[in-house]
Amino acid sequence: MEINKIYNENCLETMAKMPDKFVDLVVTSPPYDNIREYNGYTFEFEKIANELYRIIKDGGILVWVVGDSVKNGTESCTSFIQALHFKNIVGFNLHDTMIYRKENYTPLTHKRYEQEFEYMFVFSKGKPKTFNPMLIDCIHAGKIIKRSRSTYETGLSKRQASDEQPKPTGDKKQKGNVWSYKVGGGKTVNHVAQFPLQLATDHITSWSNENDLVYDCFMGGGTTAIAAINNKRKYIGSEISEDYCKIIETRIKECGGLFFNSFETELSNEAGT
Repeated sequence: MEINKIYNENCLETMAKMPDKFVDLVVTSPPYDNIREYNGYTFEFEKIANELYRIIKDGGILVWVVGDSVKNGTESCTSFIQALHFKNIVGFNLHDTMIYRKENYTPLTHKRYEQEFEYMFVFSKGKPKTFNPMLIDCIHAGKIIKRSRSTYETGLSKRQASDEQPKPTGDKKQKGNVWSYKVGGGKTVNHVAQFPLQLATDHITSWSNENDLVYDCFMGGGTTAIAAINNKRKYIGSEISEDYCKIIETRIKECGGLFFNSFETELSNEAGT
């Protein structure tokens, strides 16, 4: 299995080459509800879901970015159907249900509020082995926050037992699970559903470490690969469109090429292949 490579083929063909428990992290966004046109490609969700579970290491993470179309006045619920399948049928834990909010969503004319988000389902294979939380500034940094009576009394009894005094709020706190990004603009590619580079970067740095292997089974414009390279991760991608593969190749060259020169032997030794 060659890494730091984009395979121009159905992702089921790529994953068939992988041994069990091979990748650390998957960050991907599937074609759904005919919102994305893939030149007649059939999206075999159930088979793909089973293969993803097989190839992800114990403690590894799958980030599945998906939304719903609206047809005949009702949302498709594709996102929920897929999430429940991953959890109840395949065996993943639904570690976190996150929101990808589009700051500059496209306004449409219909009798409903504008759709400005997609789901980012974070599935884990068992207990996650890696979590590098993003931190943001606390607006109450340095202040001692008054609590409700029950919360205060519980904290007070603990402090009395250890002779501790209430501590001021720290400078930083852990970021929440609603992430906002601008869509389009800047360095984009001709892809119908390219997610922001920062989105892929934030997930890759949160759920993996340097030298880990990141896979995207629907590579599209190559955003996951670029984010992996920029953050010193190895990558593998599957993309059935030859045109998109050419775009990815160009983008990788523009960002400095492969970060890793020769990991094939290392991985072969680890996998015993």
